Amino acid sequence: MTASVLLIHPPVAKPCEPPAGIARLAGACRAHGIRCRVWDAALGSVLHLLSGPIEVPGQALDTWSRRAIAKTPAHLEALRTWELYRNPDRYRTAVHDINRALQVAGGARNQPGADKISLTLADYRAARRSAVRSADLLDAAQGYADNPLHAYFQQRLASYLEEETPGLVGISLNFMSQALCAFALAGLVRALLPGVRLVLGGGLVTSWMRIPGFANPFTGLVDDLVEGPGESVLPEMAGDGPSPAGNAAAGSFDFAEFPLGRYLAPGPVVPYPASRGCYWRRCAFCPEKSECSNYEPRSPQAVTADLKGILKTPAALIHFLDNALAPRVLKQLIAHPPGVPWYGFVRFTRHLADPDFVRGLKAAGCVMLKLGVESGSQRVLDALDKGIDLGLVSRGLRTLRAAGIATYVYLLFGTPAETVDDARQTLDFTRNHGDCIDFLNLAIFNLPAHCPEARELKTREFYPGDLSLYREFIHPRGWNRDRVRRFLSKEFRSAPAIRAILQRDPPFFTSNHAPFLCM
Repeated sequence: MTASVLLIHPPVAKPCEPPAGIARLAGACRAHGIRCRVWDAALGSVLHLLSGPIEVPGQALDTWSRRAIAKTPAHLEALRTWELYRNPDRYRTAVHDINRALQVAGGARNQPGADKISLTLADYRAARRSAVRSADLLDAAQGYADNPLHAYFQQRLASYLEEETPGLVGISLNFMSQALCAFALAGLVRALLPGVRLVLGGGLVTSWMRIPGFANPFTGLVDDLVEGPGESVLPEMAGDGPSPAGNAAAGSFDFAEFPLGRYLAPGPVVPYPASRGCYWRRCAFCPEKSECSNYEPRSPQAVTADLKGILKTPAALIHFLDNALAPRVLKQLIAHPPGVPWYGFVRFTRHLADPDFVRGLKAAGCVMLKLGVESGSQRVLDALDKGIDLGLVSRGLRTLRAAGIATYVYLLFGTPAETVDDARQTLDFTRNHGDCIDFLNLAIFNLPAHCPEARELKTREFYPGDLSLYREFIHPRGWNRDRVRRFLSKEFRSAPAIRAILQRDPPFFTSNHAPFLCM
């Protein structure tokens, strides 16, 4: 006999689109005839905290906080309209005010003597508990009532239980910002449903399970940890439902139960992955490679069929979640446009320097591409086996600009191959192409703890904890993180052309909202 399933997307994750992983799991369960409910607690917690009076007992609020709280209801509604995104200054004010109100509301719900937390639209941190220490996560589960979102968790879970008691509860944990709340939810579920089968999966759980020598530290709280895709495993855990015809469930996404009109976006955003993993898989220090993640693409024809099914639900934007959209999928989108604007991550290939191909992307609805340039030094790119030619990057950026496709460029500083001279080459390259870069993401390199290349470096603890995925390292050329930070602050960000690009970046929502500013 099959058990009903409740799938939970925990806080904190950007509340602008539904979670694709849970939508896929829901589709797989229903394709097997299994009753399934979904709960986007990441969205719900934000709306809950901001829906009532926000006060801090015994504390007078500053002027900004009072103003932000008063305007937040109007800001929330404005974020669901196109008009706000056409005024970047008003947009930034609205997002900063909402985030400030959320910080105050989260702080106001801190329990006396409990772990002090910091809550934003994109992150959740605790003063005494770490998301990379299993003992702290178990402590968060045991002390679930201390979580500042506990009242919302309990209220919402109770409403589900009034309708039906699930036999299986799955919590999808993809980001570090979700970990502490995910375990607080796990503790509450275990308290209210001591006999339920509690399953934990998602991208972050998969990375933990691929740590060499990993042994489940959550026995007694969580019944099962799921590594990798869950849509074939979860229905089996829930019982023997009738198998769908062929491989129909593989591309099934069910967004029907998600409150698409409540997300902080001017229209429903549909997240969709045309593949898992990365088709390049050659970059040095790549977590995908060190975790032995396979590349699993959908065929171009299957992508078209998937989107046709998904888009029976009206959407304003498709967000392709691939590490990099393969050129053959881009060709398929040109030949069979989805009929809805879209964006996603791509590698720099010769196709992006072909004006006809890029105009085809634009005609097919492409509004923005995310692009990993990484470095303006060809020596660094070659040393990291990025497979990127800067001459091609230059032509591609200008071709995309001419076609009217916005660019969100990612740069990475402090890699073991880089020197300060290489970083200055990146500065020059970015400045010289500032007229065809719409948005920039600047990151400092984190060394994956278990990648093969780490053995060649002198390393030390980065985030202390048994679940830490990164290590600090002694840079072989002395280009350590403190020097990189000073360079970014004093040289890179201060360049006028670059400063103007950085100021366009949507606060907190970053690339998730950037397409709306270009449409």
